[in-house]
Amino acid sequence: MNSELIDQIGSQLGANGLPYSIPIHPNLVHLTLGLFIIGVTCDILGVFFPLGKPILKLLALPAVPSNFFDVGWYNMLAAAIVTFFTVAAGFYEIVLADPITDIKSAWGLQAMETMIWHGVGGVFLLALMVGMTVWRGYQRYRWQRQEATVQVHWAYLLAGLAIMFVLYVHGTLGAQLAAEFEIHNTAGGLLRSGLDPNLILK
Repeated sequence: MNSELIDQIGSQLGANGLPYSIPIHPNLVHLTLGLFIIGVTCDILGVFFPLGKPILKLLALPAVPSNFFDVGWYNMLAAAIVTFFTVAAGFYEIVLADPITDIKSAWGLQAMETMIWHGVGGVFLLALMVGMTVWRGYQRYRWQRQEATVQVHWAYLLAGLAIMFVLYVHGTLGAQLAAEFEIHNTAGGLLRSGLDPNLILK
């Protein structure tokens, strides 16, 4: 019964081992990365606004520090929300993964080890992003009441830069799953075999 169910599910999966043609998780990952990086970067630009003011004036861009802090806050909030879906899609797609098991990654890890580290890291990063969003919201609320020109602490900015590094390491694990273990990346395997994905994946 179980084997019949597995066979039935397997027959409904596409070439990439998913019930849809293009993996969702990698696309959401890049949305999460973009929102988070833009959020932290705009807060940094808001803090250093006096240094960049001549450039903005030269470009005739009517900006004030609060504009950058607004973009920083809304991007951080969006990153936290999107990351819930990113992690959920990642766990769904990792359950359907059928990795190459007889090789090790560039970091010397087997496929299962890489999947575990990537999955645990995703939950950890989700918690960090939610924490950063709560921290950012608290700063925004408190400093707006005080009518301060700067809305973020240096510690917040340093934490954001540190998380960017963790995102880089975590993203490398995800890239290894796709590129080296060929998880949901049939096209990559076909190209390495000298075959044309356009002819086979229809």
